[in-house]
Amino acid sequence: MDIDGLRGKLTPNRTLADLTWLRVGGPADYLFQPADLEDLQHFLRQCGGDTQVFPMGVGSNLIVRDGGLRAVVIRLGRGFNTIEVDGDTVTAGAAALDAHVARKAADAGVDLTFLRTIPGSIGGAVRMNAGCYGSYMADVFQSAAVVLRSGEVVELGPEALNFAYRQSDLPEGAVLVSATLRGPLAEPAALHARMEDQLAKRDATQPTKERSAGSTFRNPAGFSSTGLADDVHDLKAWKVIDNAGMRGARRGGAQMSEKHSNFMINAGGATAADLEGLGEDVRKEVYANSGITLEWEIMRVGDPLSE
Repeated sequence: MDIDGLRGKLTPNRTLADLTWLRVGGPADYLFQPADLEDLQHFLRQCGGDTQVFPMGVGSNLIVRDGGLRAVVIRLGRGFNTIEVDGDTVTAGAAALDAHVARKAADAGVDLTFLRTIPGSIGGAVRMNAGCYGSYMADVFQSAAVVLRSGEVVELGPEALNFAYRQSDLPEGAVLVSATLRGPLAEPAALHARMEDQLAKRDATQPTKERSAGSTFRNPAGFSSTGLADDVHDLKAWKVIDNAGMRGARRGGAQMSEKHSNFMINAGGATAADLEGLGEDVRKEVYANSGITLEWEIMRVGDPLSE
């Protein structure tokens, strides 16, 4: 691929394993890291409509298969991580980390505290309608700026994204570059105290020191845990996994965490095939035990390794 005038970095045959939290995966045909918005627009205009484009965040919710990805992976960096607060409105670049957005919003008295414990960046959070403690991106989302394959920048509102549990609709090949969110106002000190409490609960119940990708499967009930005392657990993914006897299950270097059975971890030397295969083992056992078909929450992309 030869595109004149790029100011960002275009790397051929770039291994993606070090860019994902699970540390697995083969190479992408190309990795493009645009210098800024104009550089991204120029690239998308010039790269051709038949070129597959895969926008990638910080790789927190992703398995790249061992054979790699036949696409140009676009990874946004420093030019796309600004966070601006105006009254009760926060506009964040797609590369801004969810935790940073939550903290900066809290400093200004805007309640986006549910984002504090969600791994990843704002672009991925919008794409996946990320949520916890009973709150979702859809609840605070106002608009997003996206770059289409033509290079045109457009603003999309909630109707265009058609939010649902753990999903939204973005135009094919479009790259989300920023999102505007609106949260209720509250005292900064109270918001920071709430986030500290959330972090303590997360560290007590989730394998935060391990290589994981967050929740492996969506909750069959179709909603996140609320964190409240009266939360119902019968149709939570971790509960049906436990009921099927798959807490701690292993395949190669992959393991379902003993601490939280809906967290898959790279326990050492796992391949993408180990991780995905273990996930399918869990789905099979859960279905056999309860008749429930778990749906992946972790995105899996690319090709398996050739035999």
